Amino acid sequence: MEAHVNGKVLLNHATSLHLHTGNLVNRSRLKKKCPSSPSEELQDCIQATLSKWFATMPPTLEKEPPVTLDCSIPEETEAITAEEREELKVSVKIFLSDCDCSFIRSAVDMACHSLGVSKLDSVIVAPPPLPDGANQTLENLQPLWEELEGLVHSNKVTAIGTSDLDKALLEQLYNWAQVKPSSNQVNLASCCVMPPDLTAFAKEYDIQLLTHNDPKELISATAFQEAVQESTQDQQVADWALEWVLRYSLIVKSRGIIKSKGYLVHAKRGNL
Repeated sequence: MEAHVNGKVLLNHATSLHLHTGNLVNRSRLKKKCPSSPSEELQDCIQATLSKWFATMPPTLEKEPPVTLDCSIPEETEAITAEEREELKVSVKIFLSDCDCSFIRSAVDMACHSLGVSKLDSVIVAPPPLPDGANQTLENLQPLWEELEGLVHSNKVTAIGTSDLDKALLEQLYNWAQVKPSSNQVNLASCCVMPPDLTAFAKEYDIQLLTHNDPKELISATAFQEAVQESTQDQQVADWALEWVLRYSLIVKSRGIIKSKGYLVHAKRGNL
């Protein structure tokens, strides 16, 4: 019960929230039920991390509640050591809630800090969901891509990629971009087989085609607020909104196995 009270106090005072789920590879071994989708997995992780953090937070926080809540469980998060960095590929995918390009840099900075690295090997960006019936355009993508290019030029990221572009749009982006896309994710729920024109274009220009099963909106505003509400038993969560979610994977290069994976989440509280 006390964790719920603490959570309410802190949430009502804070204006922003950073959350790191920690390594889900370890957590999933302990759980009997596997999540049915990436959305369910993320909602479960947010609720579990917040619940545990509120229950174990130091009492001093309640006396001086911070404006930004940094919610992570130290024993469940592990930074990469200098010795193992060469052996690991650090790949991330950033899901944006709107077209604020600064979210991309914030997410990359937080990932580097949380994982203890100076550079990410691969970053894929998932643009914000479009209204029903609207199609993605190069004009929508350009500001986001320029932000990614800046991260490559400043040596924070090695390779950058896209998500759910058809052949025509991928070609437009490739021809326009200074730093060319190294990968494009294709959702196999929308097409069971890779489109032949996309496959041919990707092969010609050395773009890796990857598959994924992420929904257009990784987690809805309602599902996020439900996760926060369940962790604190607080009804006053309607003013909290996600800005971005970053999913990371640490892959052992020589063996192709996932050593660690998890989510970083950033949310803001709007003005009442």
